[in-house]
Amino acid sequence: MKVLKFGGSSVQTAERIKNVIEIIREEKSARAVVCSALGGITDQLIQTGQLAANQNPIYLSIWSEIQDRHLVLIEELIHESEKEEIIQAIKTKLLELENVLRGVFLLREFNARASDYVSSFGERLSCYIIAAACRERGIQAEYLDTRKVIITNEDYGVAQVNFSLSNENIQKYFLEHPNLQIITGFIASTPKGITSTLGRGGSDYTASIFAAALMAEELEIWTDVDGVMTADPRKVSKAFSIERLSYEEAMELSHFGAKVIYGPTMAPVLQKDIPIRIRNTFNPAFPGTLVSADSNGTKRIVKGITSVGKVAMVNVWGGGMVGISGVSARLFGALAREKVNVILISQASSEHSICFAIKPEDAQRAKEALEQEFDRELSEGSIYRVEVTENLCIIAAVGENMHHSSGVAAKFFTALGKNGINIRGIAQGSSELNISVVIQQEDEVKALRTVHQAFFLSDIKTIHLFVVGVGLIGGTFLKQLSEQQQYLLDEYKLEVKVIGLSNSKKQLFMPEGITLKYWQEHLSEALESADIDQFIWQMTQLNLINSVFIDNTASAKIAHVYEKILQRSISIITPNKIASSSSQELYQTLKKTAKKHNVLYLYETNVGASLPVLSTLKDLIDSGDRILKIEAILSGTLSYIFNTFDGKTPFSQVVRKAKELGYTEPDPREDLNGSDVGRKILILARECGYTLEFEEVEIKAFLPENCMQAASVDDFFKELSKSDDYFKEMHRQVAAEGKVLRYIARFENHKAEISLQAVDQNHPFYIMQGSDNILAFTSLRYPERPLVIKGSGAGAEVTAAGVFADLMRVANYL
Repeated sequence: MKVLKFGGSSVQTAERIKNVIEIIREEKSARAVVCSALGGITDQLIQTGQLAANQNPIYLSIWSEIQDRHLVLIEELIHESEKEEIIQAIKTKLLELENVLRGVFLLREFNARASDYVSSFGERLSCYIIAAACRERGIQAEYLDTRKVIITNEDYGVAQVNFSLSNENIQKYFLEHPNLQIITGFIASTPKGITSTLGRGGSDYTASIFAAALMAEELEIWTDVDGVMTADPRKVSKAFSIERLSYEEAMELSHFGAKVIYGPTMAPVLQKDIPIRIRNTFNPAFPGTLVSADSNGTKRIVKGITSVGKVAMVNVWGGGMVGISGVSARLFGALAREKVNVILISQASSEHSICFAIKPEDAQRAKEALEQEFDRELSEGSIYRVEVTENLCIIAAVGENMHHSSGVAAKFFTALGKNGINIRGIAQGSSELNISVVIQQEDEVKALRTVHQAFFLSDIKTIHLFVVGVGLIGGTFLKQLSEQQQYLLDEYKLEVKVIGLSNSKKQLFMPEGITLKYWQEHLSEALESADIDQFIWQMTQLNLINSVFIDNTASAKIAHVYEKILQRSISIITPNKIASSSSQELYQTLKKTAKKHNVLYLYETNVGASLPVLSTLKDLIDSGDRILKIEAILSGTLSYIFNTFDGKTPFSQVVRKAKELGYTEPDPREDLNGSDVGRKILILARECGYTLEFEEVEIKAFLPENCMQAASVDDFFKELSKSDDYFKEMHRQVAAEGKVLRYIARFENHKAEISLQAVDQNHPFYIMQGSDNILAFTSLRYPERPLVIKGSGAGAEVTAAGVFADLMRVANYL
């Protein structure tokens, strides 16, 4: 024999009730079916009582809506032959309700007892109609008002069941009534026959009481989701159904906010070892979740991630609490007298403080009660103060296999830490069935997604990107990412979503991800104007896990907001050299901020595009090496120019060709003046641990002053052509010595300088091609033969590839 229970969402409309009846028909072993009020009706009933008590005549309009809804339901479910009888019975009940509400209106009082009576009409109306609809469809069903059989005390609103008497009544009733019973959930009565209710989850509790009393083989609770989920699907889109849970796991999940099943529901069936199955009314073929004495059907360490939103934390601390017995007893005794329910407790082993979480509405009352209880200690200073912090929530990971596995807590806290979620309190029982943390309310959804991904989606990691700058480098990066998205998912289980995009004119946000194939169209159709401050605000408001900001611009304004981004625990990837080559103070601040907030600040492309320069340096230094000298060709533009210049083609034509190929900035002087190379050697020196400012980098100009002072780019080329003979002669002299011209940056003895030099065939920079960059590091480990890194150092493809490589570094870190 089975007991079935259907919630309000399952019986909300006529179509849904028809679906319920078909499920009942298929469940041949069902003897008892517990139903809730129609979805939303209980709230309306309580509202009518409250309005009536305030003498607001609108209560009659709501009463009328309730009546109309039930009468329409009868029209849709019952044929003409029985319709009048059913309508008359429902009208009689509704008239009874109206009379009660008029009494509340006159007395101006709507106490707990009256509330129980008024709210009982929801189940009484729905179950009467459902029983009639079952008979209409050939099912021998009777309506059972549970006030006849379930007896409680007089704690209205949360009445306590007299199981001995109730079980006897239920068993006797079922012996006398062999037909299927459609049973009112939620309601009961006192020994005096006064209507009472069973509190939150009361209909589930009713079903459990009947299942235990009748020794059912299983209790099926039919709801609107596929069983108990690994997390709230409204907050975690990738949540999925849990196959099996133990009673203890289910109770922990229910205590910490899981709405599918309530703690009191399990008590009666747990004592009789009766399994509970949670199923979906709208997907009856799905097996749902089985709750039983054990959960050996699954080996998952953590079964579910859940939360309790909107809590306050009270902290009582002071040196006078250490080693003093009875402090906790007095503290919790004071709370008990005020009927303050404690959700979570945490106490340091030093006994210096006790903190606990409660509902926000109880916070002030709790604070006053404790201040009164410890008035003497507060006056003496042995207890310093009682603090209340609001706008908090609790995140809990639940699973009875946790105590068999090491590293669960580490995984839990690491996941939160890497996403910048600060923990205010921790609680874990010795059984390790539950790990709970208190965090800021604003981080609730982010924390749920973070921990859920860590424990349930560890094979798939999601990265959320916010990309500013979609010109040549940014656009190429998005093209590369689009081509690689499926590969990353298939080979590395890495899901990369671009959430925000911005160019110089517009910005776009799509929380579910921008389709990269059409990113240009999406951005061109965006309505929001580009604003970096607004972009950062929206990015931080979304508060997504594993967020990464990519700056593909050369903007100083954007570079100077990096600190704010890092403080929000968002990693940064950038080919923009401005931040790392600005003041030493800013450089150090960004490095320290990234470390403090457990994120990455990556700028590999600042020096050698996609060449592994900074990462190699870091590996050398981290392993104990020390860099003594750096020599480098750091400009792909200048590398191309001097590799191409052969003394036959005029120097000005070589520079013009470089511009046409896209190797130079629109104004080539920005490359030829050496400042870009200056920033790069500065960054390299800083990465080696040296303190250096840009003003200390000596840049020796090789262009005539008249070229640098030209009014326009066209004028620059005119002036440069006048110097062609000068460069031709320079090349002739160098070639006569068997040397070549190279624009070299050098750092040695705390001094950085950049100049055009002639090198012979014994120098590692002698053989160069195209726009290649080359770097030679002389160190303690490489004192005579330097470590050389060489490769393409210019162009959108290689720079974008460097950005992509940094993205993979972030993905491996998170």
